Amino acid sequence: MARITLCSQLLPSLLVPVRQRNHYQLMGVIGTGLSRGRRFSAASSSKISMSLKAGIVGLPNVGKSTLFNAVVENGKAQAANFPFCTIEPNVGIVAVPDPRLNVLSDLSKSQRAVPASIELVDIAGLVKGASQGEGLGNKFLSNIREVDSILQVVRCFEDNDVVHVNGKVDPKADIDVINLELIFSDLDQIEKRVDKLKKGKAKDSQTKIKEAERSSLEKIQHALLDGKPARSVTLTDLEKDAVKHLCLLTMKPVIYVANVAESDLAEPGHNPHVKEVMNIAPELQSGVVTISAQVESELTELPYEERTEFLESLGVSESGLGNLIRATYGILGLRTYFTSGEKETKAWTILAGMTAPQAAGVIHSDFEKGFIRAETVSYDDFVAAGSLAAARERGVLRSEGKEYIVQEGDVMLFRFNV
Repeated sequence: MARITLCSQLLPSLLVPVRQRNHYQLMGVIGTGLSRGRRFSAASSSKISMSLKAGIVGLPNVGKSTLFNAVVENGKAQAANFPFCTIEPNVGIVAVPDPRLNVLSDLSKSQRAVPASIELVDIAGLVKGASQGEGLGNKFLSNIREVDSILQVVRCFEDNDVVHVNGKVDPKADIDVINLELIFSDLDQIEKRVDKLKKGKAKDSQTKIKEAERSSLEKIQHALLDGKPARSVTLTDLEKDAVKHLCLLTMKPVIYVANVAESDLAEPGHNPHVKEVMNIAPELQSGVVTISAQVESELTELPYEERTEFLESLGVSESGLGNLIRATYGILGLRTYFTSGEKETKAWTILAGMTAPQAAGVIHSDFEKGFIRAETVSYDDFVAAGSLAAARERGVLRSEGKEYIVQEGDVMLFRFNV
């Protein structure tokens, strides 16, 4: 898990002193990116970490490691035509593509532009029986418990030269294998937890939360026994908080990554395997992204200026990485904001619904504690004006207080007393 905190050397570039003693302001722009300060959590709290960790999972030989190597700069996961070529998880950082970052950087004449990022983990291939320790099951389940979202690569291409662990391409069967193993693992964990709750005696102060946990576990257990993931269960906020500590695998948001051949990239809907995945995903409260791991791999071998031309020759306008990251942001309810100044323009990630102080706290907790107000302008208005000063002159700069809900694309000048 990423545990990078804002180093003291960066603070001077983010803070501009105001007249009063110990009174500072932070200039920023709100849009769609990632903080590296605290761990990500879907909980609605100001103590939110925004370092996002996504796990790439799937059966052996579906293209996990090929995809990882393609989208992670200097990716070095072993990709081979045999099962379990990935044993220890490979970890890499992926920059989040966002054209707004360079626009803001140019307008602010920044010395550098720092994109948001996602930590990707290429996890060992899973097989039937993993919940009982088959294959690398125990290691797989342990590693997947640490991620915030699951990207399940599903093979949707035919190739006799690439062995399928079950002998044939069958997306539904592949999805079922992994889902069942995650369900079995959660059922086992819930059973143990229920037994512990029965034996234990809660203190009076804990009665309410323990009752909420029992209620949640009962609902989730019924869903799992019906073959449905925990995320399909409707829970109150209290019930969600009560079971959050269990880190249930089927509670994690899932995106199915339909890995297709190069020839299917332009019109994936014509691929019967992709159609099958698209039909299954809504039933499992999951998203779908079509990507060609082979094409992504080929893109890394080309100079940047030739990549657009190559994609256009395949009938697509952009790399599948952009679609994958947008889908991840969407399923996790993420937004981006930017800080922008002469030294750097940087993208940060927040949760939808976060207030201005909470958004500032993603950068550093002191910024949230000392929050005074945020002078705010939309991204479009900022670009039209050309600078924050020009936006103020045009009258499109607003002064927002502690209750303001940050909107996608906001440009903000935070004022603090720290």
